[in-house]
Amino acid sequence: MWRFFYTGLMYLIQPLVLIFMWTRGFKAPNYRKRLGERYGFYGALAKPNPHGIIIHAASVGEVIAATPLVRKIRQTYPALPITFTTVTPTGSDRVKAAFGSDVTHCYLPYDLPCAINRFIDFIRPKLCIVIETELWPNLIRQLHCRNVPFIVANARLSARSARRYGKVRAHLQSMWSQISLIAPQDQISGKRFLELGYPKEKLQLTGNIKYDLVITSELQHRIEILRRQWRLQRSVWIAASTHEGEEEIILKTHRRLLKKYPNLLLLLVPRHPERFNAVARLLQQEKFHFIRRSTGELPSADTQVILGDTMGEMMVMYGVSDIAFVGGSLVKHGGHNPLEPLAFKIPVISGKHTFNFPEVFRMLLEVQGVLEVNASADALERAVEALLNSQAARKRLGWAGHEVLVENQGALQRLLDLLKPYLERNDDDSQFGNLSRHL
Repeated sequence: MWRFFYTGLMYLIQPLVLIFMWTRGFKAPNYRKRLGERYGFYGALAKPNPHGIIIHAASVGEVIAATPLVRKIRQTYPALPITFTTVTPTGSDRVKAAFGSDVTHCYLPYDLPCAINRFIDFIRPKLCIVIETELWPNLIRQLHCRNVPFIVANARLSARSARRYGKVRAHLQSMWSQISLIAPQDQISGKRFLELGYPKEKLQLTGNIKYDLVITSELQHRIEILRRQWRLQRSVWIAASTHEGEEEIILKTHRRLLKKYPNLLLLLVPRHPERFNAVARLLQQEKFHFIRRSTGELPSADTQVILGDTMGEMMVMYGVSDIAFVGGSLVKHGGHNPLEPLAFKIPVISGKHTFNFPEVFRMLLEVQGVLEVNASADALERAVEALLNSQAARKRLGWAGHEVLVENQGALQRLLDLLKPYLERNDDDSQFGNLSRHL
């Protein structure tokens, strides 16, 4: 009965959803495009070959996490069709940048039975893998009715989400029975799933696949090219994946640091592309000498800030930096992945709002592999200055964090081992055609 009310509510709010998408389109025009895909209408998009797999990653962060998994699956099963779905345009752009035409990309439709059925009819999958946590009851049910396994990989369940699901815990059991496997990224998330009633025998802890970072020769080559182009003979710190409310603190910090270190360069990389222009206006208002990465302009001796307003270059930006601040942590957003800069052994500074990665930050703090600061320019300035003044401190912090990264690798292979029976299952095990629709 609860799913009946849930579905009714999903239909009722669609006018509000469309208004939201149209309004969001003023800042990010891509939200107004391909709206048909949100309802399972794929127009001229080429239909993928049947009996492939769906990999769903909501947005950029999940796409980045899923990318090594997708590449490994493509390497091991080159003939297996892959449809990569997202819900945001930035996620879509990231998929296309990473894979081009090697995978099919489309938006996952809203969780309406009619839209979900059109989506499944279009893809005709034998397996659906969701990265982190996207639990859509109608999608899960319709796949289950067609004998298509639904797996949550690298699963993460925050305390906030657990409290929200806890309010309807009694109604979740039917949905839990239709999920074939949940593979949590840490023990905290695994415990939360179990407390919500998910069967223990279908939960397999794999660890976080984000630890399985590899600095490829191609990436290293891109970093070396950029270093030569920029002629970097100066210290560089990066403020990555920043959110509204953080750039003001970061720029105030940088202004103070420039008085002591006139040649210091800041790479400022907002998390969301729709904020690039707003941050550029802020830089103008604060009268910084800055350039936008997207223009291709090279920094001069007078350049104080480079605005990272391109997609798919975050690892390159980390690779040319000496110190990294990871955003989303000075404000109550929950923080972002600190492992990417640690792959380069560079020291990481973070705010205290890191609840999106509790296990990672717990381990880093235990070995003094990250500096946590309060949400103030004073605290951030002291942290950056301490690292600028001591090469030994930079090396010690970067290496301690890197050791945590190395010690926890292997999750990707453990996840692939769990997925193997599903990836190799007989195509005839899934059902299509004139299957009755279920509400």
